[in-house]
Amino acid sequence: MKATLDLLAEKGLRNLTIEGISERAGVGKATIYKWWPSKAFVALDAFLDRMQDSIPTDDTGSAQQDFLHQLRGAIAFYETSLGRIFRHFIAECQDDEAFLKTYQERFLEPRRAAVRLIWSRGVGRGEIDPRFDCELVIDMIYAPLVYRLLAGHLPFTSENASQVTEAIFGGIRPSVGVADGIH
Repeated sequence: MKATLDLLAEKGLRNLTIEGISERAGVGKATIYKWWPSKAFVALDAFLDRMQDSIPTDDTGSAQQDFLHQLRGAIAFYETSLGRIFRHFIAECQDDEAFLKTYQERFLEPRRAAVRLIWSRGVGRGEIDPRFDCELVIDMIYAPLVYRLLAGHLPFTSENASQVTEAIFGGIRPSVGVADGIH
């Protein structure tokens, strides 16, 4: 895993090879192919292994603050050399259906499940109008970060995270009476 991450940092996913991983790790190519069908899958496992605890989902007592804290944690992670590899995986997903499915199952879904917990706590505390589509709102919160990572035209800052969460929570807070079941 370390050899793969080191090579990713040096060469990127496009120029990574099983041969290079094999040589750097001191193992045979057959050993690598026994566990992974391609370099992208090895790279994803190495990436996931390293980032397990990098993005927080704390309970501060406020869903808006929880989302903001989590989004800021994501910003900090994606600014690291390991975090910048994320873009390579998105690119790989565009041309490899099997990799896309694995990426969704192993990377995307666990993170979305964690932020759904933040959503559920907010709905339970009456902070979020339950009529809104959770999946859509999660997309709205994180899409600006992902877009700026991929497009590279501007950084996504801590202040941007505050603005995004404030704008979204301004729209998803329950109206008067909604929290009491009156629509």
